[in-house]
Amino acid sequence: MAIPKKVEEAINKQINAELYSAYLYLSMQAYFDSINLAGFANWMRIQAMEEFSHADKFYHHLAERGGRAVMEAIEKPETEWKSPLAAFESVYEHEQKVTALINEIADIADKEKDRASLGMLQWFIDEQVEEEASADSLVQKLKLAKDTPGAIFMIDKELAARVFAPPAKE
Repeated sequence: MAIPKKVEEAINKQINAELYSAYLYLSMQAYFDSINLAGFANWMRIQAMEEFSHADKFYHHLAERGGRAVMEAIEKPETEWKSPLAAFESVYEHEQKVTALINEIADIADKEKDRASLGMLQWFIDEQVEEEASADSLVQKLKLAKDTPGAIFMIDKELAARVFAPPAKE
């Protein structure tokens, strides 16, 4: 069954949003590298890889359903943050925006009675719960740490352990 045009358009916008997310997290990685927080930079690098894999998952959904992915320009992301806390507050806000975008696609797919896209989107809906919880957890840890160097370095060490796990093919 071919993908409905409205769903195809919405997914194309989401591919761009996922690529922007990757670009934003690469920018954050560069920020953390510049202030010698390699663990924070690692977390952002892994986050960028996840966002690329999300764009790829949307891309393949379109291709499998007879749609076509159309690449658009990617907006330039921020490059500076006042602190690690400010950067992670931006991450949390950004993930909330992504959640809203995915929910909008689900609403369109539901209206178009596109059950295949709804099934695929459920994975992203569940993923966004994890994304927001992870970002919020780090915001809360950084708020507790304030500007205590020892606490920041402990969080940095924790974030250095994060590894990339590509999403399962469904």
